[in-house]
Amino acid sequence: MPIPSVTDQIMHLARTQSLLRSRDVEARGIPREYLLRLHRQGFLRRAAKGVYTLAETAVTEHHSLAVVAKIVPHGVVCLLSALRFHALTTQDPWQVWIAIDNQARRPSLRSPSLRVVRFSGKALTEGIEEHTIEDVPVRIYGAAKTIADCFKYRHKIGIDIAVEALKDALKRSEPAIDEIHRFAEVCRVDRVMRPYLEAIV
Repeated sequence: MPIPSVTDQIMHLARTQSLLRSRDVEARGIPREYLLRLHRQGFLRRAAKGVYTLAETAVTEHHSLAVVAKIVPHGVVCLLSALRFHALTTQDPWQVWIAIDNQARRPSLRSPSLRVVRFSGKALTEGIEEHTIEDVPVRIYGAAKTIADCFKYRHKIGIDIAVEALKDALKRSEPAIDEIHRFAEVCRVDRVMRPYLEAIV
């Protein structure tokens, strides 16, 4: 059986991993220069610095979330980006909002552009869901946690966006109001949210 060429090996990886990082090929003893060569030849498309995908791969609505998750696997999609994912806002943020630990090193990424928010304790670790986007596991805060986060960071995103998200969630009864209350306590915004919940329910 013939040994696959370097090009064949990389193309096989790109087909099986969807998003391929330079370190993925280097881990197999293949210099990253081969990725650049295939990119120049039109076989691969560069999704971000050091991240490639097959040229013919369709870009999905949440492509940027998959790219960021590939580069910053310890981050959690939050706030406006999480609202958009859960269809709780008409806003279409041009940056990907991610939460990282207070002590974590700030990721360096030019494209997609990042908006980094630092969380700690239960506010960081609770309410995380894992979704698969373009075959990449992406950590995203659930809808109830995201709504509570929006009230906590209302000065960053605007109270109107937080209230609109709460209204939309309660209108479709998803997530459950008990879950929203629970995460309001986790994020320590139960007093802030209470008047809005009483006015809407």
